[in-house]
Amino acid sequence: MTRRLLCALALATALPVGADEDASVSASASHDLTTFVPTRVEYDSAGGLGEAYYYYEGRLWARWETDFPQAERNFAKRLTQLTAIVAAGSPARRRLTDEDLGDSPLIFMSDVGYMQLTSAEKAGLRGYLENGGFLWVDDFWGDAEWASFERAMRDVLPERRWQPLPIEHPIFHTVFEIAEMPQIPARDFAWIGDTAEPPWIHRYPQGSLEVPQIRAYLDDEGRPMAIATHNTDIADGWEREAYGEWYFENFSTKSYRLGINVVVYALTH
Repeated sequence: MTRRLLCALALATALPVGADEDASVSASASHDLTTFVPTRVEYDSAGGLGEAYYYYEGRLWARWETDFPQAERNFAKRLTQLTAIVAAGSPARRRLTDEDLGDSPLIFMSDVGYMQLTSAEKAGLRGYLENGGFLWVDDFWGDAEWASFERAMRDVLPERRWQPLPIEHPIFHTVFEIAEMPQIPARDFAWIGDTAEPPWIHRYPQGSLEVPQIRAYLDDEGRPMAIATHNTDIADGWEREAYGEWYFENFSTKSYRLGINVVVYALTH
């Protein structure tokens, strides 16, 4: 992918959290091809209220738009501040059937526990991944939501199986050293003190929600071409960084570290 290559060439170095934020790279319209644009995938979900969509903060939200667009805006700001990547502050929104999907080296999907993909969308995603694109799926919890997601993906790459990524994998060490997979709860549940979200808000049968996991589709060289962060809500750590110093220190910093590692890995492998 041309955009992936140009973004990778623009990546010169990375700074740890806590480094001087003045050492950021400023974005410019003249650098459009080398600008990393956070891209959210819009998809359809099965069911009604509480399934395909939910009511929160005074309006109805489709599952695909959970944490969007503030999560991407905040992440782009931190990515630009803490690395040499120029990230666009305005995220893109795409369907898997869009002809320009391949312009995005990494696409992001959220809250996929009720997701349904058409044959055309499955074909579009397959082509995207086989041509070098990278997929990150986040924020779905429990056994039923994983099973539903896995079924939806089965026809995309039927020859692949989701594989757990061990903590020794380079994705945990590309920029920041990450010793364990972080579990990030939605903001409204963080104050309870348990990082696992309550079962009643997720699809039945929930099964275990306590252990955060990261799984991957691996290419023929053994490199991740898609990852799924399950039993955790990484993007909420980005979206809700202004919730307070306690939330930022305990959750947002962990979310940003993993997010930056994933993006740098995706752009350079």
